[in-house]
Amino acid sequence: MTTTLLVQQVLNGLLDGVYYLLIALGLSLIFSLGGIVNLAHGGFFAIGAYLTVTLADYLGFGGAFVAAPVLVALLGVLIERFLFRRFYRADPILSLLLTFGLAMVAEQTLRWVYGAAPMSFAIPQILRGQVWIGDFSYSYYRTILLGVAVLCVAGLWLLLNRTAFGRVVRAGVQNPDMVGALGISLEPYMAAVAALGIGLAGLAGVLLAPIYAVHPAMGQEIITPAFVVVVIGGLGSFWGVVVAALLVGLVKGLIIAFGYTAFSTAAIYLLMMLILLFRPRGLFGERIQRFE
Repeated sequence: MTTTLLVQQVLNGLLDGVYYLLIALGLSLIFSLGGIVNLAHGGFFAIGAYLTVTLADYLGFGGAFVAAPVLVALLGVLIERFLFRRFYRADPILSLLLTFGLAMVAEQTLRWVYGAAPMSFAIPQILRGQVWIGDFSYSYYRTILLGVAVLCVAGLWLLLNRTAFGRVVRAGVQNPDMVGALGISLEPYMAAVAALGIGLAGLAGVLLAPIYAVHPAMGQEIITPAFVVVVIGGLGSFWGVVVAALLVGLVKGLIIAFGYTAFSTAAIYLLMMLILLFRPRGLFGERIQRFE
């Protein structure tokens, strides 16, 4: 195996880690603040991809890049307001059943509207080509995708750690009753977090639509690895999710690079098992008072 091929497979693995990351960050936020295990999160990823295919005919890829995540985020606000809000203090099994049902509704609706056959979406002409570093080349579009992911992570970290909004959210994760006792209603913050987390899933769908086939079950395919990332990273840890996503992507890329493609998915679950044996809270899992 050449060094160039190894590096390329590692970068492709990290690319997988990037869209796991965008989905896992939303999953972690929604669960940490609201206690909702959102099994429908993959459905929003698929909706974002399908909206990109639809809107690009009218707005171009640039317009779809902006409009699709915003529309998915608005859908998240509606779902939070009329569904999630009823289950924040209920038995977690009920919210699990709710989001499982939502996932099925999302998949079957996409199948009904667009059909079951996979759809293709070409990379826009302006974003095609290769980035050359010496003798090594990598897709220009994939390089941009990695850059967008870095900007999203940086922006989300600044929002959660350098703003009043972030301070309330972090306090609400640890002790929502104390936040309520201070006269701060968490309802608008929960709506904002749902919009943010679900919008990130939609953005992942937008970014991946030109690379992978768009089909109704794509959300179900990605939700399990995204949960694995959350578990490995640790509940309540922003950087834990980031590190876990990159680690999962790196492991997957290396396994494929050495010719064990069929074992690449199993390797992710093996990695999770090994980490949980030694770190039951995940790599950077935090103690969350209301879950103790």
